[in-house]
Amino acid sequence: MKKVIKPFLAGVLAISLLSACGNNGNSEGASGDKVQIEFFQNKAEAKATFDKLITKFNEANPTIKVTQVNPPDAETVLKTRVAKKDIPDVVGIGATDTYSTLSKSGLFEDFTNDPLIKNIQPAYLDMLKSMTGLTEMNGIPFSTNANGVIYNKAIFKELNLTIPKTWDEFIAVAQKVKDSGQNAFYLTLKDAWTTLPMFNPLESNIVGLDFFAQRAAGTVTFKDTYREVAEKQLKLLEFAQKDVFGKGYNDGNTAFAKGESAMYMQGVWAIPEIQKANPAIELGVFPFPSTNESTKNKLVSGVDTLLTVAKSSKHKEEAKKFVAFLTQPDNVKQYISEQKAFSAVTGVTQDDASVTDLKESFESGNLIDFADHYIPAGMKVETIFQEFLQKKDIDAYLTKLDTEWDKVTDRK
Repeated sequence: MKKVIKPFLAGVLAISLLSACGNNGNSEGASGDKVQIEFFQNKAEAKATFDKLITKFNEANPTIKVTQVNPPDAETVLKTRVAKKDIPDVVGIGATDTYSTLSKSGLFEDFTNDPLIKNIQPAYLDMLKSMTGLTEMNGIPFSTNANGVIYNKAIFKELNLTIPKTWDEFIAVAQKVKDSGQNAFYLTLKDAWTTLPMFNPLESNIVGLDFFAQRAAGTVTFKDTYREVAEKQLKLLEFAQKDVFGKGYNDGNTAFAKGESAMYMQGVWAIPEIQKANPAIELGVFPFPSTNESTKNKLVSGVDTLLTVAKSSKHKEEAKKFVAFLTQPDNVKQYISEQKAFSAVTGVTQDDASVTDLKESFESGNLIDFADHYIPAGMKVETIFQEFLQKKDIDAYLTKLDTEWDKVTDRK
C-alpha cells in the first residue's frame, strides 16, 4: 500500500506545483488564464471607441485581456484608488492638475527614452513638461482637442452671418441671432464643468498662462487681473436661453442638434454626441474670439488623452504593449475620426469637414493650452464659476478665487 501511495502523492504534488507556476500573476497557464490588464480612462464619450480598439487588441493578443474601466467622476475615483495603492495598469487621462500631481508623486513609468516618444509632436511633449515641471516624461500624448465655438451652418446662412474674428464681432453676431428671436448660445450650467469652455479661451487669451506661476509666487492676484474675464463671462449670459441652470451637458448636445441655438460653446468632443442626435446637422467650429486683436485669439488646444503605465503594475510589458498598440497610426486615426479629436502622433491628420475651420490654427501653431489645467483641482474652480454666474457679483467672485487659491496651496 505504501508503495502505491507514495508515487500517487508525488504525482499530485508535481501537478499542483506546475499548476501554481502556470497561473502565477495571472499569466496564461494550464487552465488557460490570461494576463489581465486594466485600462482606466476618464472620457465617457470615448468609451465605445476604446471598446472597439480593445477588442481589436485582445483578438490580436490571445494571451492578454484588456478590460476598460470608465467610472463617473473618474479623476476623483483615480485619486481615491491611488490613496489605497490600487493603481490601474494603464491610465488614460487629460493633461490636468490631477495628472501633474500624480506624476510628481512618482507613480508612473518614465517614457523619456521610450521609442514611442519619437512619434509624438514635440509641442505636446512640451505641454506635459510645462504642466508637471518635470524633466522626465511620465506619459505619452495620444489625442488632442480644441475648445471653441460650435456653430449651426444653416442658421448662419439663414441670417447671413460670418465667422467672427474679434470679441466685438462675436457679440454682434450673438445680438443678430437674438434679434431674430433665436438663442445665440445654449448654456448647460446645471453641470458646473460646462462653465470651463467659456472660461478657458477668455483666460488663456486675455490674461495668459504665465499668470498661474505668478499667482503661485504671490506677485499677482485674481482680483487685480481677472476683471475683464469676469465681465465677459457675464456678458455671454445675455444671449442664451432662459433656463441655463436647469440644463446639463446632454441636454445641450440634443438641443443644439435640434437647432435651438446658433452657437454652442463647447469642445470638439461634443460633436459626436450632437451628430448622434441629428446625423443631418451641418455644423462647424471656430476659435473663440476672446479679444479685439484677432491675431491674439489663439485656439485653445491641449492634450486631451495621454497614456501612461503604473510603476506598480505587475504586467508592465503587456501594459506597454497595449499603449504601443493604441499609438499605431491606424488606431489613432480610428480614434480621432470617431471622436472628432486631433492626433498627438505625427503624420495622423483630422480630415472631418466639421472641424475644417480649425485647420488654420493647427497649421500655423496658433494654439494655447487649457487654463483650467493649471488650477489646483482642490479649488473645484468650476463650482466657483457656476456660483458667480448665478450671483453675478464680480468683486465677491474675484475675492473667492484668491481666497480658495490660497487655501488650497496653503499660501498665507
